[in-house]
Amino acid sequence: MATTTATTTATTMDEIFLIDDFSNAQTASNGQRWQYVSDTVMGGISQGLAHHESVEGRQALVLRGSVSLENNGGFIQAALDLGATGQFLNASAAAGIAVSITGDGRSYALNLRTGDTQQPWQSYRCSVDTDSHWHTHYLPFTAFTPHRLEQALDTRSLRRIGLIAIGSPGAVRVAISRVAFYGDSES
Repeated sequence: MATTTATTTATTMDEIFLIDDFSNAQTASNGQRWQYVSDTVMGGISQGLAHHESVEGRQALVLRGSVSLENNGGFIQAALDLGATGQFLNASAAAGIAVSITGDGRSYALNLRTGDTQQPWQSYRCSVDTDSHWHTHYLPFTAFTPHRLEQALDTRSLRRIGLIAIGSPGAVRVAISRVAFYGDSES
């Protein structure tokens, strides 16, 4: 996976906008719905699902399945629109994204899509390592690298966030229990 890993391990950061705490299985905290997407939309054969369940006492979104590189495939993803259909979210007041995550020991990525990501294969990615315990990672926007586009990340026009298993074949099990934008603790 050609992404950047950058995690701030601060004990607290100022949360400025909750994306989802997974307390409602029907809609995210921002009023939108998580969607499962896989490489089958492009002819791949990866399989999986994304659903809400309790993981170690926390309400969470679980992404599980199997990634296959056959037929030019290689991903499964849970994605959420950040604004109403066709609308962008301005996150310029935030420093990055905080995500509480647990998994199977593999690295996963958070993907961002913006007004600049016109093709389905374009995104801004930041890798997140997992283990069998819950950890909150603070991912600064500067750690999200462009994937198949040249423009720098414009946080004034965020469209979608995704949790993605990509590029590494095999079984997938990862869960997130809270996703939020955090502010600069020095301001």
